[in-house]
Amino acid sequence: MNENNHLLLVDDEELNRDMLSRRLAHHGFRVDVAADGPSALRFIAAHPPDLVLLDSMMPGMTGVEVLQVLRATYAPDQLPVIMVTALKESDNVVEALNLGANDYITKPVDFPVAMARIHGQLARKAAQGALRESEERYALAARGANDGLWDWDLASGLVYYSERWKAIFGCLDAEIGEGPEEWMSRVHPDDLAALKEVLRAEQAGSSSEAFECEHRMRHRDGSYRWVRCRGAAVQDADGRVVRMAGSMSDVTAGKVVDPLTGLANRVLFMERLEQEFAGYSANPAAQFAVMFLDIDRFKLINDSLGHSAGDQLLVAMAGRLDRGVRTGDASARRASRDLPARLGGDEFAVLLCDLSEPAEAVQVAQRILMELREPFGLAGRDIFCTVSIGIAPCGAAYQSAADMARDADTAMYTAKSKGRSRCEIFDETMRARVVERLQLENDLRRAVENHELTVHYQAKVRLTDRRVCGFEALARWRHPQRGWVPPVEFIPVAEETGLIHDLDMEILRQACFQMKRWHTAYPCDPPLAISVNLSPSQFAQPHLVEQIADVLQETMLEPSSLRLEVTESVLMDDHELARDVLTRLKLLGVGLKIDDFGTGYSSLAYLAQLPFDTMKIDRSFTVQLQGGDCNSEIVKSILDMAHTLGMQVVAEGVEENEQITRLISMGCEFGQGFLFSKPVSAEDAERLVAAMMEPAVPLALMRSAAPLIATQDFGCK
Repeated sequence: MNENNHLLLVDDEELNRDMLSRRLAHHGFRVDVAADGPSALRFIAAHPPDLVLLDSMMPGMTGVEVLQVLRATYAPDQLPVIMVTALKESDNVVEALNLGANDYITKPVDFPVAMARIHGQLARKAAQGALRESEERYALAARGANDGLWDWDLASGLVYYSERWKAIFGCLDAEIGEGPEEWMSRVHPDDLAALKEVLRAEQAGSSSEAFECEHRMRHRDGSYRWVRCRGAAVQDADGRVVRMAGSMSDVTAGKVVDPLTGLANRVLFMERLEQEFAGYSANPAAQFAVMFLDIDRFKLINDSLGHSAGDQLLVAMAGRLDRGVRTGDASARRASRDLPARLGGDEFAVLLCDLSEPAEAVQVAQRILMELREPFGLAGRDIFCTVSIGIAPCGAAYQSAADMARDADTAMYTAKSKGRSRCEIFDETMRARVVERLQLENDLRRAVENHELTVHYQAKVRLTDRRVCGFEALARWRHPQRGWVPPVEFIPVAEETGLIHDLDMEILRQACFQMKRWHTAYPCDPPLAISVNLSPSQFAQPHLVEQIADVLQETMLEPSSLRLEVTESVLMDDHELARDVLTRLKLLGVGLKIDDFGTGYSSLAYLAQLPFDTMKIDRSFTVQLQGGDCNSEIVKSILDMAHTLGMQVVAEGVEENEQITRLISMGCEFGQGFLFSKPVSAEDAERLVAAMMEPAVPLALMRSAAPLIATQDFGCK
């Protein structure tokens, strides 16, 4: 039946993929698609299909190049490949057939012909597969001649183990007897029950197929090796199983090596850590340490540059990690025992052995951080990337190797919370902080899901007449037990856990609804505007602009009344992505404001190319206006530059009348700060708006309408 057959369609043109995949699916096939060669190879490695339809000509990696890679791993009868090519590409067809393509079809695709050729290749594969199964059943020992052979006589209970079988586990021929316990006693305790169940089913004759299973076996040196055991039962004339025979292959390398980076994987790392821990327990002088590393902001790189670039970064990171571990005299002495590993995702680890003191582990960590100072070349760009490192030295307080791994992980997250690109050695206070942080993360997740976060509003004031012309929307969270949680505490948690997108959209929606209500109740010309902050990670969201447009449509707020505030760091992370998103937002009709200007290092030439209409001076510059004239020159330069670029300017942190006087003299249009109002609830902000509607409202009256002490003070943000 077609529904049992899985096809992979590889074509760089979306229209071709969509049309052909739909027709194939209509005829009962399971169809997956890939848009390029690297994506196809990754998919096949993870989910091998029954047949591949491969476009001959694709940008980057051609279909012929993909075929070459496939044929290095899969024979034509294991993975049939049908090339899809234009009539004029006959040379490509010949080359592909020579390289092992099974067949070809031409564009435009004649669907009945394509179906016939697909069915033909699948039928041929099924027949060859049946033949292979038959050969495995009757000649398994011969095919595993390079593996360890075993032959179990169920009547006598004796088992023959070949010399190679014994050598896999480091034993000489005379060191292993003929009983099944020689096998079973070496099986890892966690795998023994499953293996016995497989053998029991085979002995009972409940399966007519040859069996195959994988399990761990203890080596003579105390380590465990992964083996793949194949076998088949032999029946007598009455149908009773009297014998089982098969082979055993050492597949440890495939189980303990990370296929992407070539480093040790989590399985091997933990096995080595447990061995080292056992050795330390017997000899406390053999000091060692566990180091955990996590790439800072890896998700942002994956989301903005793609998973292919992310994989390139992981491979390059593994190389630099290996160099950092093995550079230097101390590491050279330990080169044969130190173990760098990739645990999964963007997490790495290092087992540092034969240390003279814990400070040696810190030295290794510092070398690794130095290795990362140079940028990585990814997707045609230079990308700077850092890691956070946690270290857990061995000690008498540890009861298990898993405890050391846990504490190294805890120290790593502490390093990340302190600003990234640093290392921290574990201490007991960290564990309590991690538990508290985990609780905060869980509580925040529930708060976002249940729409428990609220918006507070800080007024933006026109300096010349001190009248409110808009507000900035700021996220606030009242925890049911802790009360008000400062944004500086929960916003970083939202960013690191991926909750920031839902949080930002919720704040945007609430703020737009509120501003629409104020427009209706308190019309003025020009209308009040609402400013909403966008997290830097939002720029990697593929549908950000469409989602903002949906919120504007849902709330019926005019786009011109919305100002989106973007920090300067966004411009530094990915120039091209930032420019594309900002341009699309500007076409939507919203205002764009660059926030905290002067705290980053963005290029002024690049800034001039972006569609910002407002610049926000960071409060650290505004407070300088309370000093002498030399302090004013910096603010004056920022204002002159902004006006040259056609931007209006909002000064943050206005707290004294002297600042207003100086700002007006320099041409600054707007101010925001505690002199006018702290961030307040919607109700308090509305009283301020209502008071503003009265003619000639003095500043004191506005401030009394929205008291400075109306809400918890978290600063300007």
